Amino acid sequence: MSQTYFGFQQVAEHDKARHVRRVFDSVARRYDVMNDVMSLGLHRVWKALAVAQAQAREGQDVLDVASGTGDLALAFAKRVGPSGRVVMTDINAQMLQRGRDRMINAGYPVPAVVCDAEHLPFLDQSFDRVTVAFGLRNMTHKDLALAEMHRVLRPRGKLLILEFSEVIAPLRPLYDQYSFRILPWLGEKIAKDAQSYQYLAESIRMHPGPEALKEMMHSAGFDVVRFERISGGVVALHQGIRLH
Repeated sequence: MSQTYFGFQQVAEHDKARHVRRVFDSVARRYDVMNDVMSLGLHRVWKALAVAQAQAREGQDVLDVASGTGDLALAFAKRVGPSGRVVMTDINAQMLQRGRDRMINAGYPVPAVVCDAEHLPFLDQSFDRVTVAFGLRNMTHKDLALAEMHRVLRPRGKLLILEFSEVIAPLRPLYDQYSFRILPWLGEKIAKDAQSYQYLAESIRMHPGPEALKEMMHSAGFDVVRFERISGGVVALHQGIRLH
């Protein structure tokens, strides 16, 4: 039986998605509050940068993978306007429902599809932009998910991946203390779930570094790939363009 990592634990590959769903079922209600607290609000800046770098235009089609509570989807809906289209997907129905409700309340009733990113239920070359913010590291077969994102992009389309990354060396001791001591404590106090935020810290350490992810994107078919480290490497923004 093939194994993969769920944080620092090894689990059967076919079980990882179930474990991930359980984590986000647990934290869904307090997810947005925790994002603000644990990042000191910086996640909003990081996401705004990703949206700006996407350069989505009026009338374009955008797929937001692992959309969660819809921060990126809402920003893109405002950019592409009524002549464009935004589609939200997530493997976790509870998170996606919260995001869908938020979009409706904001006046943007966009499609929301529960699905695995490794098997996107869309035709080839359906979207001008594909985005995934803080979701790739939770996927079991990242190579398959990247290949699917490439498949659904149109020629000259762009993929943007915003994800936790490798912090610069001087910050690592402090970052480790924060990740493994303070973050689970915050999770317990605010979300009543220290274990899920322990997984968050572990999953970041098991995620491929920026150079390795860049190579994975090339292998998935992206012709032009680049990345930039943000906030001392706490996160990285990867961009991949499909030329043909």
